[in-house]
Amino acid sequence: MDPRLQRRVQRYGWDKAVPFYEAYWKDQLAPAQSRVLELAALRSGERVLDIACGTGLVTFPAADLVGKDGLVVATDISDKMIEFIHQDASNRSITHVRAMQMDAESLDVVDEYFDVSICSLGLMYTPYPLQAVREMHRSVVAGGRAVAAVWGSRSNCGWSGIFPVVDSRVSTDVCPLFFQLGTGDLLKSTFEQAGFSRVHTERIPTVLKYETPEAACGAAFAGGPVALAYDKFDEETRASAFADYLETIESFRKGTSYAIPGEFVIVQGWR
Repeated sequence: MDPRLQRRVQRYGWDKAVPFYEAYWKDQLAPAQSRVLELAALRSGERVLDIACGTGLVTFPAADLVGKDGLVVATDISDKMIEFIHQDASNRSITHVRAMQMDAESLDVVDEYFDVSICSLGLMYTPYPLQAVREMHRSVVAGGRAVAAVWGSRSNCGWSGIFPVVDSRVSTDVCPLFFQLGTGDLLKSTFEQAGFSRVHTERIPTVLKYETPEAACGAAFAGGPVALAYDKFDEETRASAFADYLETIESFRKGTSYAIPGEFVIVQGWR
C-alpha cells in the first residue's frame, strides 16, 4: 500500500472506530497497557509523550501517575480520537493533559523535551515504524526512556483472520505487515537502530474474551483497524464477512462466548 494511502486509511478508519473502541477493547488491551505503564515507571512531575493515544487508555492513567505538576501530551493521527480526549479531559477537570493530532512519523514536538515517550499498540499502523521510533528517541531527554507495545506473531493471534476476510472484499490490503514488528526480535532491533540502549523486551500471552458472536465481530470490524473498510460494506457484505470471520475463530468458541488467544510484545529502551 502507498504510504499516503495507508496513513489515510488509519486516520479516517480510527475516526470511525471511536464510538466502539473502548467497549470492545478496553479490557482486552489492559494487560499490555498496564505493563507499558509499569515499564515506563512514571514519577510525579514528569513530562510524558503518548503516541497513537487512541481514546486515552494509557493517557489518563499516565496523567494520574505524573500528577498535576507533570504533563502528558497525547498524539494520534485520528482527529476524532483527539476530540474524544479533549472532551474526556474536560469532563474529568484534568488540565495537565494536552491532545494534538499528529503523525507518529513526524511529531511536531521539541527535541529532548519529554522524560518518557510511550506508544502502546500503535507502531503496527505506521508505514515506516523505524522513523516513528526515531521520533520517540528524538523527543526524550538524555537519560530518558521509551516504551512501546505491539501485537505479537500472527501465529499467536487467533483473531488474525480478520485481515484476509476484509482483504477479500476490498481492493487494497487494509493493514500491510501488521504482525511484522511482533515477529522475532524485530521490535527490539528497531529500538536499537533508532538509537536506544539497554533495550529490554517481553512477550506476554493473552486471551481476548467476548461473550457473544456480536461482540467478537464488533471488536474485529467496527472497533479496530478495518473500521474504514467495514463502514463501506452494505448489509449483505457485512453479514457474509461476519460469517467468514466467525468461522476463523470457531475453534475458540465455547457455547456463545469466545476466548481468542493473542500475544503482545513490549519493549523498553533508554536514551
